[in-house]
Amino acid sequence: MNYVFSIVNPGMSARMNDICEKLELPLRIELIGRGTATKNMLDLLGLSAREYHIIMTVADRERTAALIDEARRQLYIDAPGHGIIAATPIKSVGGGKTLSHLNGGKPTEGAPEINYNYEIILAIANEGYTDAVMDAAREAGARGGTVLHGKGTGSTDAAKFFGVSIATEKEVIMIVARSSEKAAIMKSIINKAGNGTDAGAVVMSLPVSAVAGFGLLDNLETNE
Repeated sequence: MNYVFSIVNPGMSARMNDICEKLELPLRIELIGRGTATKNMLDLLGLSAREYHIIMTVADRERTAALIDEARRQLYIDAPGHGIIAATPIKSVGGGKTLSHLNGGKPTEGAPEINYNYEIILAIANEGYTDAVMDAAREAGARGGTVLHGKGTGSTDAAKFFGVSIATEKEVIMIVARSSEKAAIMKSIINKAGNGTDAGAVVMSLPVSAVAGFGLLDNLETNE
């Protein structure tokens, strides 16, 4: 089973939700985010800086593939500026009834494989320091990310450990990157915007079992 992140333009969110409804995908959550692409990248992709809608849901392997196929067919997700879909495998679910509901009553296949070509990097930083995180990430090869706004609720001990206030406004920067590039991107963020800096970023990564929306960039790299 996967937790699927669909990052689309606001005008596409209703159609993406319709696709999820048709596939009977449970537990849909929709959030508002904003892009981090540089002006050069925005010009390349024919975009302007704007907000994005992030639709998160749970799907088994077959319905993950069907969701991506429908997004490609209906939303042209692989075309420049139309969005990204990334699925990260779920290792465990609490409660047999919950698992059965999320999986449509089908038997599970055991622990997931975690050796994949892409990963989602999550950088949790103090509010206002997205540029510092993304500048560091781009130096190591990242192309762009999506920002979610939130508030920390960590303990006093956590605040002492990280050297920053945990219970303050936070920005969560989501970056989808190739696994071969992940370590360098994370290291760059840690060195330039991590513990001991004003950004105070905490960085982690999740494996991605399926991805769509990188067609143009893959083609560009193939032609280099």
